[in-house]
Amino acid sequence: MKRFMKRFTGVAVFVLVGMLSVGHAFAVETLNGAGSSFAYPIYSAWAYAYQKVAGTQLNYQSIGSGGGIKQITERTVDFGASDLPLSPADLRKSNLIQFPAVIGGVVPIVNIPGVKPDQMRLDSQTMCGIYLGDIKFWDDAQIKALNPKMDLPHNEITVVHRSDGSGTTAILTNYLVQTCPAWKDKVGTGTSVNWPVGIGGKGSEGVANYVQSTGYSIGYDEFAYAQQNNLTYTQLKNPAGKFVSAKSETFEAAAKTANFDSKNDFDLMMTNAKGKDAWPIAGATFILLGKEKNESNAKVTKFYNWAFIHGDKKAEELIYVPLPKTLKDRIRAYWKLNHIKY
Repeated sequence: MKRFMKRFTGVAVFVLVGMLSVGHAFAVETLNGAGSSFAYPIYSAWAYAYQKVAGTQLNYQSIGSGGGIKQITERTVDFGASDLPLSPADLRKSNLIQFPAVIGGVVPIVNIPGVKPDQMRLDSQTMCGIYLGDIKFWDDAQIKALNPKMDLPHNEITVVHRSDGSGTTAILTNYLVQTCPAWKDKVGTGTSVNWPVGIGGKGSEGVANYVQSTGYSIGYDEFAYAQQNNLTYTQLKNPAGKFVSAKSETFEAAAKTANFDSKNDFDLMMTNAKGKDAWPIAGATFILLGKEKNESNAKVTKFYNWAFIHGDKKAEELIYVPLPKTLKDRIRAYWKLNHIKY
């Protein structure tokens, strides 16, 4: 996997080329997708494995969920990927369908000398205060109260956020809206918001690069990306009052509370789940398809059906939560209902 996870200052793209040779058993097909950087690690891994068995070239631009929604709406790609599900009304407006592909978690990442991954504790109120600009220094009393054994420096916090339309931002801000009335009143939620403070980085790569190069900073990224790029992530206090670590078990605990309904086009946010061990900033990533009957849609669903059958192990290796079998079956029924082959 490390061969895929190069850092980019701009747009992350993976291009997997079907190999042509004498006697090659597969006809080369090409799929073009764009959107979620949250899902980039698992889509790249699935694509690499799928290319070897199906001979399909998959081009995916990790440009953020806002870009993915825009490109599939304009039909410039075969599929879009977004961590913010569209409402049924918005889907109808653009003649789209959507379905979840995998579940993961968003984690706060920090750059504080001497602080190791999974060592610092934060909660929704400190996250809210930092991103509102009300908590300005790392030795603020609220942060010290959560970390009494840490020698926190009196250094100003540099806040880093996404500059592009981002489903990762949508998941984080949905969490803050639910847990912090001041954030709900002043900022709100969405793929793009008017950030009160901070500097913006483009894509998961941009946020990671800023945090890694800027001392005493904080940002947020998808956990698989953070782990693979050796970023320092924190613990979080969940609604049950328990400090939990970012890992597959806490993401799965959050996923168990989710009730995805095909009648509502799977429109569901998973943040602030009530489970005792649940990670509070968890979410699904969604695939967006045009509702037209064409071979392109069939190629996309064929790929994701293969991933549903063969991709769970790789998802688990990358600390995502595979969809349960019952939900996968519900998605296949949803494809049939919309006359899409797989």
